[in-house]
Amino acid sequence: MNSIENLQWRYAVKKFDEHKFLSEEQINILKEAFNLTATSYGLQPVKMVVIKNKDLQQQLVVHSWNQHQVAQASHLLVLCIPKELTSEHVENYFKLVKDIRNTPDEILNPFKEFLTNDIDNKSPEVLFQWMKNQAYIALGNLMTVAANEKIDSCPMEGFVPEKYNEILDLDKYNLQSVLVLPVGFRADDDYMKDLKKVRRKTEEVVIEL
Repeated sequence: MNSIENLQWRYAVKKFDEHKFLSEEQINILKEAFNLTATSYGLQPVKMVVIKNKDLQQQLVVHSWNQHQVAQASHLLVLCIPKELTSEHVENYFKLVKDIRNTPDEILNPFKEFLTNDIDNKSPEVLFQWMKNQAYIALGNLMTVAANEKIDSCPMEGFVPEKYNEILDLDKYNLQSVLVLPVGFRADDDYMKDLKKVRRKTEEVVIEL
């Protein structure tokens, strides 16, 4: 199947099959896809928590607007951003660039100085929104890769981040949760499974100049 057919196949699953689980290979594909997601400046101010623990997943349902997919899914992916982003993150990024590409300092330093100043001069609110935008890019990429791998998913904004942070003990990682993606396999009796996808015509949403 091609990409368009796979995207036609994809939908936001309302009920997962609780007895079907992703293989280690499938989870590794999603982890690698997350890591390969494009981010602004390549800084990767995002991390992903992979949960395969039914007790933990069940605890999170009540803090997910009682969306039971959180517990039904094979795995629960929680996309997170740093509670605080500092110039140290930029420094570590450029060390990695130098290690991998062996780029000379005289080429790296001007860009590193620009990014350091840019982050230092942004308010916490602006940085939060910028990092959250990167998490949305990762979410979209994960959903597309999942569809191509015939893995079902259901993107969620409807949850209580503070409770997720507390239950998952994200403070110790300097992280805060921003998005949730249950993944697994659709249940045979999911009422959404055979419904036609509702979308406007392509020419209504695409402007060609």
